[in-house]
Amino acid sequence: MKSKTQLFLELWIEARTRFTNQLERLKEEDLKKKLPPSVNSVGFLIRHIGDVELLFAKNVFGASGVKVIAKTVIASTDTGEWTNLSELNDYVYYSFNTLKAIVERQEEMDWETLVTTEEFGTKTKAEAFGRIVSHTNHHAGQMAILIKYGS
Repeated sequence: MKSKTQLFLELWIEARTRFTNQLERLKEEDLKKKLPPSVNSVGFLIRHIGDVELLFAKNVFGASGVKVIAKTVIASTDTGEWTNLSELNDYVYYSFNTLKAIVERQEEMDWETLVTTEEFGTKTKAEAFGRIVSHTNHHAGQMAILIKYGS
């Protein structure tokens, strides 16, 4: 029988393919695509997903050694700097592996531990993990629309 941790990891990794499958086909020129009146580009959304994964590792799961400057969260809007596909791919590869490593260390009872953040209040770690799954998929959907219809 699989542990909660194993099941949550499987769910997250499978859901995250909505994002990662797009990265495999992405071209550098896609990174600047926007769809007015939205100001956020594909590149911004990729960086934002990485920023939030690192914030989750640090603030929800207690990975105190994680250093993150969540530029997309700080700026809250696209600054136009997210145009290097290789750097963005490296960043979300790092953010994924960082979050995955801390999640893999969770014990069964850890998932019921309450965590409080400014962004979403008090939740169990399991509920909070649902937020990162839905967050990534939300922005992956936005990316798909921008790539298809944006300019």
